[in-house]
Amino acid sequence: MYRSHNCGELNASNINTEVTLAGWVQNSNDKGFINWVNLRDRYGITQLLFDKSRSDEKIFELAKTLGREFVIQVKGTVIEREAKNKNIPTGDIEILVTELNILNAAITPPFTIEDKTDGGEDIRMKYRYLDIRRNPVKNSLLFRHKVAMEVRKYLSDLDFCEVETPYLIKSTPEGARDFVVPSRMNEGQFYALPQSPQTFKQLLMVGGMDKYFQIVKCFRDEDLRADRQPEFTQIDCEMAFVEQEDILNVFEGLTRHLLKEIKGIEVEKFPRITYDYAMKTYGNDKPDIRFGMEFGELNEFAQHKDFPVFNAAELVVGIAVPGAGNYTRKEIDALIDWVKRPQVGASGMVYVKCNEDGTFKSSVDKFYDQEDLTNWAKTTGAKAGDMIFVLSGPANKTRAQLSALRMELATRLGLRNPEVFAPLWVVDFPLLELDEESGRYHAMHHPFTSPKPEDMALLETEPGKVRANAYDMVLNGNEIGGGSIRIHDKATQQLMFKYLGFTEEEAKAQFGFLMDAFQFGAPPHGGLAFGLDRLVAILGGQETIRDFIAFPKNNSGRDVMIDAPAAIDDNQLKELHIKVDLV
Repeated sequence: MYRSHNCGELNASNINTEVTLAGWVQNSNDKGFINWVNLRDRYGITQLLFDKSRSDEKIFELAKTLGREFVIQVKGTVIEREAKNKNIPTGDIEILVTELNILNAAITPPFTIEDKTDGGEDIRMKYRYLDIRRNPVKNSLLFRHKVAMEVRKYLSDLDFCEVETPYLIKSTPEGARDFVVPSRMNEGQFYALPQSPQTFKQLLMVGGMDKYFQIVKCFRDEDLRADRQPEFTQIDCEMAFVEQEDILNVFEGLTRHLLKEIKGIEVEKFPRITYDYAMKTYGNDKPDIRFGMEFGELNEFAQHKDFPVFNAAELVVGIAVPGAGNYTRKEIDALIDWVKRPQVGASGMVYVKCNEDGTFKSSVDKFYDQEDLTNWAKTTGAKAGDMIFVLSGPANKTRAQLSALRMELATRLGLRNPEVFAPLWVVDFPLLELDEESGRYHAMHHPFTSPKPEDMALLETEPGKVRANAYDMVLNGNEIGGGSIRIHDKATQQLMFKYLGFTEEEAKAQFGFLMDAFQFGAPPHGGLAFGLDRLVAILGGQETIRDFIAFPKNNSGRDVMIDAPAAIDDNQLKELHIKVDLV
């Protein structure tokens, strides 16, 4: 037995107990005649005592050779600690060591294994196994485990069954790029790694497994960001004999359960807004509603006033920034430069100071009088002491720019408190979106999403106006989950493929198995998938997901620890019937 206790559980009640511990040397404090060593494992730290007057001479000398991260086993007696440490659970005791075994010596690590380390992100990713020993990363992984266990508990209690679906599947043309896997036994043919288990969970509904879930790896070969990885984990769910309201109630319940059990927070019923309202009011379909700054459309009060920039714009829209009326010209100019960056792309910005005496001072006083600016303030909800920022241009582009500014200002003003949680549903998404380059419509979610029955007639005449039975759950400005009611009959699915530009032959080649299954009695069904990595990060108070993944990739999609992806042997390529010409 390597240990009788872990390094985080001993306290004053264990005094005079003989114990065996094992772990890593955190640090040591050698005073010559006495040597204290902090022993660490996943559960905490216990102080070891090597005393020249009380310890065996060989053990005392051996302890002097211990370096950071040595793996050791000790036996000894729990005694009361003279200088107590109230910052750790074991701070009232220490171990008077009677036996010391070095299980594995260690070289000096490339960064300190401390909560606040001296290692940069690149070096910590290269030695990720060492980074995991640090409390911030270790605790993030334990936190992820706790969330996953609560998900399994909640869904299992509602009679959901966890079913594994295949990882080697068929490539499909919708969505992001697939990762492909060559088949050695089928020359010239390839599997794809799943972007989601979508068709399989629908087939499970056909098979009568009316409540399915799976915590599952998915893969997308797309450009990376702080909240995106080439492989990620979904809480994937599907239900049969349900309507949209049933789905929303179940998964709102799951989210409320997680907030209560993980964060100790009670949340009332989630608000619901339509996609159109979200875009008009916040400029994006995943609004952060922890704060206001809702959009006010100003065309009525800003156009036809001899200001050509606004007169030529499709949309003039502004936000009221609370308490920003005291911004200096230097601060305002810095924000104008910020919105002009290529990442945002605005050509300029108009501002209005709302003075405490009820008057207004703007950058366009030459064109607008106090009555005009009063209407701007009413429309944006501005109060005395606030600042109104206004952008103009093409409607969709301008809304996106103002949305970016809104989030930036909220961050600067401290309005995005990670310990405040504001979930909501966004519903009534468009079924289709037009790709301006190709002139073709694409499914906004995926081609299996059901249109609203009352909008079916618009598919022939105005496909862009057809709404989907689709919904997203948004938490603190992040989409954490999304889903839809699915098409469950062959005729409607064939029609959907037609409007997405598939020929009958293409649709049959790609999805014939699903349409065939629909002929054998497919029930009405729908589902939702949460992004587990993102959900856990937000619950953990973070915007980036990397620390909540045991072995993440970097921003180039590389695992710098194992140096992947990497070239493979010529013999392997030959077996796979792959010829690579490197220029």
